[in-house]
Amino acid sequence: MTDRQSSRHDVRILGRYRSGAGIKRDVTMLDVSETGCRFYDRRCVLRPDMSITIRIETLGPFDAQVRWVRDDLVGVQFANPVYGPVFEFIRDSLDNINWKPPKAA
Repeated sequence: MTDRQSSRHDVRILGRYRSGAGIKRDVTMLDVSETGCRFYDRRCVLRPDMSITIRIETLGPFDAQVRWVRDDLVGVQFANPVYGPVFEFIRDSLDNINWKPPKAA
C-alpha cells in the first residue's frame, strides 16, 4: 500500500483485541505505526470494516477499524493516531523481535 499516513515499524508485541460481539483474542503485533498496525491472529474471524478495540500489552484500549485480512494476518487503522510519546514507548520498549509465528501444519 502506498497511501500510508506514517511509517510502520517491525515489532513483535503481545496484544489483544475485542470485537463488537465482545470476543477477546490474543494476538501478536507484527508492525505498528501511529495510525495503525498489522497483527497475526491464528484462526482469524475478523472481516474488513469491522470495528474493534486493541490493547498493546497493557496500553489501550485503542479504537480501530479492520482494513484488510489475509489468511492469519490483519491490518487495522486506529480511529485516532497514537500520541507520540506513547507510540515511542510501544515501539522502543515493548518489542520482542525474536517472536515468530508458528509454521503452518
